[in-house]
Formats: sequence, C-alpha cells, structure tokens
Amino acid sequence: MEASKETRTVAAPKMDSTLKIYNSMTQQKELFTPIVPGKVGMYVCGVTAYDLSHLGHARAAVSFDLLYRYLEHLKYEVTYVRNFTDVDDKIIRRANDLDENPLSLSNRYCHEYLVDMADLQCLAPTYQPRVSDHMEQIKDMITQIINNDCAYVVEGDVFFAVEKSPNYGRLSGQRLENNRAGERVAVDSRKRNPADFALWKAAKAGEPSWDSPWGPGRPGWHIECSAMSAHYLSSKFDIHGGGIDLIFPHHENEIAQSCAACQDSNVSYWMHNGHVTNNNEKMSKSLGNFFTIRQITERYHPLALRHFLISAHYRSPLNYSVLQLDSASDAVFYIYQTLQDCEVALSPFQEHGKTARINPAAEDCINKLRDEFHARMSDDLNTSHILTGAFQDALKFINSSLNMLKKKQPKQQQLSLIESLRKIENEVKEVLRILGLLPPGAYSEVLQQLKDKALKRAELTEEDVLQLIEERATARKNKDFSKSDQIRADLTRKGIALMDMGKETIWRPCVPVEQEQEAPPAEKEQKPAATREEQKA
Repeated sequence: MEASKETRTVAAPKMDSTLKIYNSMTQQKELFTPIVPGKVGMYVCGVTAYDLSHLGHARAAVSFDLLYRYLEHLKYEVTYVRNFTDVDDKIIRRANDLDENPLSLSNRYCHEYLVDMADLQCLAPTYQPRVSDHMEQIKDMITQIINNDCAYVVEGDVFFAVEKSPNYGRLSGQRLENNRAGERVAVDSRKRNPADFALWKAAKAGEPSWDSPWGPGRPGWHIECSAMSAHYLSSKFDIHGGGIDLIFPHHENEIAQSCAACQDSNVSYWMHNGHVTNNNEKMSKSLGNFFTIRQITERYHPLALRHFLISAHYRSPLNYSVLQLDSASDAVFYIYQTLQDCEVALSPFQEHGKTARINPAAEDCINKLRDEFHARMSDDLNTSHILTGAFQDALKFINSSLNMLKKKQPKQQQLSLIESLRKIENEVKEVLRILGLLPPGAYSEVLQQLKDKALKRAELTEEDVLQLIEERATARKNKDFSKSDQIRADLTRKGIALMDMGKETIWRPCVPVEQEQEAPPAEKEQKPAATREEQKA
C-alpha cells in the first residue's frame, strides 16, 4: 500500500482530465489518473463510535463527500467505502462506565452519526463496513502477515514487527526511533521492538472477543482498515483519505501491514483534511474543547454548518467561531432567498420564453460561473472562495433581472430575460447540488428553518419580533425616531434585521452587530446533546 508518483459545462461534463489532488505521500499536487479508466476506488477512515460526533468528524465527512460528489459529477463510477470502528478500547471503556454492552453502545452511536450525516447532506457511501462484521477478513490478513514473517505471537497477542517494514515512515516522515512506547504505542515488555503494534489483542475479562488461531480476542486498531479496504477495493486502489491526525501512526501502520500481507498493495493518492481549531488550537475530545455536531445544529441550520465547513480549503486549518457560523448562516439565507424570489417570479411564465435566446450578459455570467467553478474544484477542491466571485455575480444578476422583469418591456426582450433567468438559476442550482448545499425541499421551508434558528439564538419568538415591529411602527407614526431606531438597533444586535418594504416591515436573519466571539451556551456547558431517541422520550 505505497503511493504511485504518476468540458467545461457544469450540467453535462465530459470525463475530466485536469483534476489535480494533493498527495500526502509525495507532498505535491498530482494529476488524478485512476487505476481503471472511468472508475474510482476510495476508502475513508470513519469514526470510532462511542459518543456523538464532533466538528472534526463533520469536517472529514464533508470534505470527502465533496470529493465523492465532484468525482461523480465528472462521470466517474465511484466505489466509496467509509468504515465504522465499533470494536475499540474507547468503546469498551465508555460501555463499562455506562454499564452497557460495547456492541450495543457502538451500534447506537453509529446510528447517531448517520443522522448527523443526513442532516449535513452527506451522501451515503457505497459501503459502510463495521469491524464486528469483518472478523474473518481481519484474521485472514493477520495470518498472511504472520506467514510472511512480519508478525509474531506472544501469549495470544499478535504484534507487527516494524523492523520488517523497510519503508516505515515514508508517509509521515517519522523515523522509527521516534515511535516511542507509551506515547503512540502501548508499553509492553514482551515486544521485540517498543514500536511494534498490536494486530490482535488477547481476550480480557468483560471484553467482547472472537475466536482466532491465536486464541480468543479482538483486533488492534490499525488492521481493520487494511483488511476492509482490501476486501471492498482490492489491494490496489485509488484514494485513501482521513483526517491529518491519522497520518501517524494509523495510516503509516496501515501501509506497513498491507504491504506485509500483499507485496503489491498500493494506494495511488493519500488525502488528508486539516483540523478544526478552537482559538487556533486543535479541537479534540482529549483537550475538552470540542463541540458536537448536534450542539451546533441545535442553533444553526445544518446547511449553514456545511457552508462553514467548506469555507476554507479542506487541507487548511478551519478556525471555529460564532461569527463564522453567523456569516455562513447569512450567506445561505441570501442564496436561498434569491432562488425563492426567482422561482416565484418565473412561475407565471412556465411556458414562455423556452425558445428565446438568452441575452449576452447572461451568457457571459453563465460561462464565467462554469469556468471559475471547475477551475477551483479541479485545483485540489479549492472551495475557499467557491461561493464568491462569479457565483455572487450570478446571484446579483438574478436579483437585478427580477427587478427588470417587473417593468414593462417589449415581448421579445421579456422572453429573452425569462429564459436568461431560467438558465442562470439552473447553473446556480447545479453548483449548489455538487457542493451539497441544494435544499432537499422547498426554499420557503429552509428559509423558515433558518429564521427559526435565528430566533432561537436571539432568544425571541416570532411573536416577540412582530410585537417590536408594531411598536416601532407606532413610534415612527408618533415621530419618536429615537425609540424606533433603538428597537431596530437592539434587534440587529441579536441577529434580526428589519427591512422596510413600502408600507410593510419584514424581518430576516442577519449577522449580529457587536457579536461577541464566544461559544453558544450549549457548547460552553460541554454537555452532550440528546440523541434522537432521547429527544423523542
């Protein structure tokens, strides 16, 4: 499992030959060339299911969902495998703390993870294997490694002999002597080398175990991904992904044991997403500075969270802040409101203009959107400014064209404008679809959900806002402009913007003015959000 060094329309692309992805093994961008033309095999390390998943897990999932979506958009046939670790020391410890069966606990949190993934509009992978269902494949691979003289048995435990791996450290750059026992590998005087790691762990009282040639026990952490990737994708496949923290020791050990089992084992491209940080420090459970996906989506729409997660390049650190989430929420509200306005405006003209030519300005807008989108996505999925530039120009074009549509104009000009709006609307929707940001239902529904979340953050009800709008209208009628301005300013500070539309005043969410950089209360308390079952109880 070593690394090899080797049309522009949005709606109907040809097989792309310009996609470049960054290969962690070679530390450079490389032209993507799959092993089998037209097909892609991709394995991504999933979660260890012992708790609700946090933002780091969400970023990894969204990053590789984006890759999955884009490869499919480019007409590749993708086999996407993302595993669940459902047998692990952390799961056993948590289950013991809760007096629960470890497999029951992990099954529950596998389900909760899938709920979060659906909320974030991550497509279901082709396969989602669990360790507990693949013991035979794991034991077969360990047997092959032992037969190839790269592992040894001690009292029912099986250890991988790292000195048998001449290229150990190639991916991470770690020297073998830096793999010190007690830091990244368990201390065990029975090992031939302190850096040797467990392929199979002998059974202990109160732990789940499976029969094996070496006695009852369970797998070590690293072997599962080698065995399951080989089972679903063969020993040679295109892309292996995961968080940057998995490069060492997990992915380094995967390479060693996969090559020990099969000399021809090979991954063409290793891809790793960056950390989510909190005040520029890695967000993790061990540091106690993490927020679960559920804690965030209680206060922000999942599509706002997805927008936030793709707002930085997937390999760059992404610093969490309330302001960033507020900005993401505001951005998606503007997008969906624009598309809602366009849909409503075009509804009376469903049979009009379909044979008309779009105007030159619209054609230019569409071409720029297509070119910019594909240039950025083909450059190692560079989403950092994917929804600015030409995308924002397209939204502005829609809004200005909607204003023109309200005015009386020659019939042919009106028909051209209608068709121009249709075509640009479709291009915008296709970009959103590829990015996983196209709402599954009506725009009105997601807009109301975004408003509901904004009210929750403001600790207001819609009745409260309507009452304040009425009080403001009374103040203006009485020429008490100081009071009317104060009401508007107070609401703006809470993320509620008032908009005067003729004689009517409406409200919409906005980025709060003078928003303090602090975590929402649910996050600061660090209490796990209720599971869906607990919420129903």
